[in-house]
Amino acid sequence: MGLVGALLFFWASLTPTLLPRGPLFQGVVSGGSAAIGYGIGILVALFLRWLLEWEPPRLVQRIAWWALPVVAVGGTTSILVWFAHWQSHLRTIMSADALRWWAYPLTLAIAVLVWAAIVVVCRGFRWLSRLLTRLGRGFLPRRVAAVVGVVLAGLLVVTLANGVLANWLMSGLNSSFSAINDENEADNAPPDTPLRSGSAESLVTWDSLGRLGRRFVSDGPTVEQIERFTDRPAVEPIRVYAGLASTDGGVVERAQRVVDELERTGALDREVIAVANTTGSGWINEASSTSLEYMFGGDTAIASMQYSYLPSWLSFIADQSRAQQAGQALFRAIAAEVQSRPEDQRPRLVTFGESLGSFSGESAFSGDLDLAAQTDGALFVGPTSNNELWRRFTAQRDEGSPEWLPIYREGLTVRFVSDAEDLKRPETPWEGTRVVYLQHASDPITWWNPDTLLSEPDWLDEPRGDAVLPSAQWYPIITFLQLSADMAVGTDVPDGFGHTYVADYADAWAAILQPPQWTDDDTRRLRKVLAE
Repeated sequence: MGLVGALLFFWASLTPTLLPRGPLFQGVVSGGSAAIGYGIGILVALFLRWLLEWEPPRLVQRIAWWALPVVAVGGTTSILVWFAHWQSHLRTIMSADALRWWAYPLTLAIAVLVWAAIVVVCRGFRWLSRLLTRLGRGFLPRRVAAVVGVVLAGLLVVTLANGVLANWLMSGLNSSFSAINDENEADNAPPDTPLRSGSAESLVTWDSLGRLGRRFVSDGPTVEQIERFTDRPAVEPIRVYAGLASTDGGVVERAQRVVDELERTGALDREVIAVANTTGSGWINEASSTSLEYMFGGDTAIASMQYSYLPSWLSFIADQSRAQQAGQALFRAIAAEVQSRPEDQRPRLVTFGESLGSFSGESAFSGDLDLAAQTDGALFVGPTSNNELWRRFTAQRDEGSPEWLPIYREGLTVRFVSDAEDLKRPETPWEGTRVVYLQHASDPITWWNPDTLLSEPDWLDEPRGDAVLPSAQWYPIITFLQLSADMAVGTDVPDGFGHTYVADYADAWAAILQPPQWTDDDTRRLRKVLAE
C-alpha cells in the first residue's frame, strides 16, 4: 500500500497549477508528494489490517507485487506525456522557454532522491521511537511505553529542529544576507545631486543605504530622458531612502530620518510624494517609481526605507511584524509632515508596494475608508495571501465576482485588476481616492495559502483566471506543495504572468492619479519604456 500511495501522489504532483516548473522544483514537489503518499499508504494498510484482522493470501500478494511495476511504468509514462503537454501549453501561453528533453528524466531522478531521503529520515525517527519504547518497557506497560516512545522521539526532533537547527540556520542566513546587503554593485556610485539620499549633502551615508537602497537612489530617469518623453520642461525627481544602518535607533527613528531627508530636499513642494514600501531586503520595483516620475515630469518625491536584510520569502515566514511596523511608521511619519502644511500647499500623497511591500503598505490603514481619508491614491501589486485588507476585501467581494478578480463595493474606491482593461471594471463611477490591487491569476505569491492543504480554493472552483489551465485540479496536500514550488519560480516568467509586474504600472498609476495633460497614447509609450 505504501508504494501504491507513493505512485498516486507522484502522478498527481505532475498535474499543472499556476506556473511551469523546471526539473529541480518539480522533482522536489514530486519526491515530497511521493513520500507523503508512501506514508499515508502504510498507515492505511496498518489500519485495515487492524480493523479487518485479515491479510490477503500470498498468491494475491505475489500477483500484486508483479503487477505493481507494470502499472508503475505504464502509469508514469502516460502521466509524463501529459506533464509534457501541460508544461508546453503553459510555456506557450506565457512565452516562456520550452523544457529540454533531458528535463524529464532529471525530474524523475530528483524525485526519487527526494523521496528516498525523506523515507530514510522517517525511518530514522521510527528507529528512535522504537529505541525509546524498548527503554520504557522496563517500567511502563507495553502500550504506554509505545506511546511515550513516539511522543519523546517527537519532542526530541522538534526541540532539535526549533532550538538548535532553526537558530543555527537563521543565524547563518542573517550573516549571509547581511554580507550581501553590504555589497556595492559595480555600476552604482554615490549620487552627485543633493536630491538623492547618499549624496554628499545627504543626512544618511551612501554605505548605510544597503545594496538595494543604493540601487534605488542611483536608478531612475534623468531630466533629459523625461523631457524627451514628455516634450515639456521637467525637474529632477527626488528619491530618499534610509537603510538599516542609517540610524542607531529603531523603525520610528529610521522613518523620521526619511522625513528629515524629505525636508532637506524640498520634497514637500513637489506635486506628488509617494511612500514606497519595500520587500524584505529593501527592494523596490523600478517600474513603480519610474512610471510616476515620467508622468509628473519629475515633479515627484519617492521615499522609502529598509526594515530587514532577509529576502521577501524569508521575511514572509519569519519577519512579518517588522514589515508591518515599518509600513505604519513610515506612512505615519510622512503623512504627519504633509498634514502640517496648509491644505492648499500640500502635495498629493500616495502609497504603494509590491509583494511583501504591499503587505507592509497596507498595515498603515484600517480599511478602504481609511485609505480614502489619508491618501490620494494607493497601488498594491502582487499582494500576499497574508495581506489583511486584501483578504477582507476579497472575502467580502460582491456576489458573482470571482476570487481571482473580485469587485468590492461596486468598485467605488478599491478595484482589483489583472491587466489594464480591468481598470474599467465595473462601469460604476470611480470618484475620490482610487485604490488598485494589481494581481495576476497565475501569481503564486497571491494564491499560496496553507488552507489549500485540506480545502479547495475558490479560484480553482470558480471560473478560472487567465493562464490557469482547465486541467488544473485541487488535490489535498499536493496542491499546497505545488503552489509552494510555484512561489520559488514566480518571477521566472515574462511580464504579465506569475509574480512579474512591469508595464501595467503605467496604466495603474495613470488611472489612480490621472496626471494633467496625460493621454492614453502617453500610457502606451510609457509601457514600452518600462518594458525596455
